[in-house]
Amino acid sequence: MKKAEVVLIPLPAMGHIVAVVEMAKLLVQRDDRLSTTVFVMHPTLDPSTTKYTETLAVSTLPDRMRVINLPSLESITSATKGRHSWLTCLIEGQKSHVKEYVSKIRTRYELNPDSPRLAGFIFDIFATGMKDVPNEFGVPWYVFSASSAASIGSMMHLTALHDEQGVDLTGLKNSEDELEIPCLANPIPAKLVPSMVFEKDSLTTFLEHARILTEARGILINTFLEFESYAINSLSDGKTPPVYPVGPIVKHVGGGGDLRSDESNNYRDIMEWLDDQPPSSVMFLCFGSWGSFKEKQVKEIAIALEHSGHRFLWSLRKPSQNGKKQSPSDYEDFQGILPEGFLDRTAMIGKVIGWAPQVEILSHSAVGGFASHCGWNSTLESVRFGVPVATWPLYAEQQFNAFQMVIELGLAVEIKMEYWKDFYGDTEIIVSSDDILKAIKSVMEEDSEVRKKVKEMSRISEKTLVDGGSSFSSLGRLIEDMTENMS
Repeated sequence: MKKAEVVLIPLPAMGHIVAVVEMAKLLVQRDDRLSTTVFVMHPTLDPSTTKYTETLAVSTLPDRMRVINLPSLESITSATKGRHSWLTCLIEGQKSHVKEYVSKIRTRYELNPDSPRLAGFIFDIFATGMKDVPNEFGVPWYVFSASSAASIGSMMHLTALHDEQGVDLTGLKNSEDELEIPCLANPIPAKLVPSMVFEKDSLTTFLEHARILTEARGILINTFLEFESYAINSLSDGKTPPVYPVGPIVKHVGGGGDLRSDESNNYRDIMEWLDDQPPSSVMFLCFGSWGSFKEKQVKEIAIALEHSGHRFLWSLRKPSQNGKKQSPSDYEDFQGILPEGFLDRTAMIGKVIGWAPQVEILSHSAVGGFASHCGWNSTLESVRFGVPVATWPLYAEQQFNAFQMVIELGLAVEIKMEYWKDFYGDTEIIVSSDDILKAIKSVMEEDSEVRKKVKEMSRISEKTLVDGGSSFSSLGRLIEDMTENMS
């Protein structure tokens, strides 16, 4: 095979960019004839991504891998309102820039046949509106899902319900019904399906991208066969393009060196504190780049932690103010938000922090439990490092992930599976300290069934990416498919 170039385009949101960048690394590390280019669209959905992509620009990427920040289309932020039209406009506006860069790859190859030839595109599931570009260049395109195989299955099934049976999916939000979905062994409460289907605007985006999925040459999923065997097998239905489970792809441990100086100090402080704790003794609480709670809920969490008596490391973030949908920030002082005297009373066993280097913390031997929002990257990290989860989903498909982890797979315990974060209003479900305490005790129990199962799945996950493993073989098949017409 000659040298080949693969272009990857993520949705411009933190979890999606991180997963696609790690996928690009995996490709070049696997086959030294491959090169990868990741295009990051701007503006992004999440301000924290800007810092991450700036870090990538100066960090040492593997040979034959590039990350290119596309020009920012600031005009679309004020001109468009809904998420659906925002994303559509962003992709339309960026097509010409992607074409320009890809034309250069083509020209380089024409001038010098020893340079990489364009082999194909890999799009995030919500960036498939860019499919005109590979179609124009006559190369195949694949979809990469930063969510689970079951999530893909639910997407296909919900779209079929809408298109073939005329089901009003927005009505599922308040439904007490259960749904039978082919990718799940158990019926799921309708209100736990991915929340994009509950609002008309986001439902349009959801359906549009689910329909496009069937046009892809193949679907790469950040999962592994032994973890989601039921869901992966259900996708071999003849209607879905070939599926390639290529995970668990988790962000590389040891990214601390790329941090800003203030984060670098925090990082050292956190890791030194963990070094002083006994093995599997610390309950870690972290709710993702959008995870935060108002004061009343913060106090319930604090009461539960104090009463549990367990050591804890709590990433506590400040919600955006005035109802704006912005990612949380760090508190300057925790005293005002926590119960009076809490920090003094728990000083010997607990540590409250802002920003958290999640992968490094989860991979530390002192951590024994993880209260999580159940974003898919976080779910895979917990499995990869053998840390059982107490599920507290907030939005998107996190309730679906929590159901899968607790009910389908038995790899997590529930804090509150049907919790929904209200970004705009003042209504907030309050989860009681009793419910939180019960979950903490359950997840931190030394010889629990959940802990044993997670440790076993962790051992399996280690083997899956190395020679002979299921994801290793799957990635090999993908590379073969991408490059078979190029030799």
